[in-house]
Amino acid sequence: MLNQFKERRTIREFQPVEVERQKIEQLLEAAIHAPNDRMREPWHFYVLQEDALGQYRALAREFLEQRFPTKPNLVEGSMKSIEATPLIIVVTSKIAADDEGATYDNLFAVSSAIMSMWLMGESLDLGMVWRTRGVGFVHEGPLHEFIGANEDERLVGTLCIGYPVKRDLPEKKRTSYIDKTTWV
Repeated sequence: MLNQFKERRTIREFQPVEVERQKIEQLLEAAIHAPNDRMREPWHFYVLQEDALGQYRALAREFLEQRFPTKPNLVEGSMKSIEATPLIIVVTSKIAADDEGATYDNLFAVSSAIMSMWLMGESLDLGMVWRTRGVGFVHEGPLHEFIGANEDERLVGTLCIGYPVKRDLPEKKRTSYIDKTTWV
């Protein structure tokens, strides 16, 4: 199991192959079994395929061109991976009306759900990148409006998912847990 964690990689290049509905459902099923405080199940998933995916790409391009008008290379670089992504799942977290602590707990639970999806994806030979900035739109209003999210939902991630072009990526150097742990 530890090897599965060590081998997990962010994938940004995908084959032009659609992800089967059965595999999408397995990703979502894995997500809903993530730990969550008081069984609030604070997540919601917006699956973008076909026409919706095309609309998302147009929205992303418009956003990037407005935000970076003097950096066309940055826009094109960001759009390259989006245009090759066969599946996007936008994940939101429920905002607790009058309990800031619960809102944070919900964000943590949704992050766990995303990691569960990621590990399930790996077992299904799928790759993923969890985007939170730029074309991830997590901190911007247009995506929230586009997917029709409620006012009590906060965007946590835009997951770009597909079959990787290549799987053998170099090992990432990680700081040892020894340097990041204090035994009390």
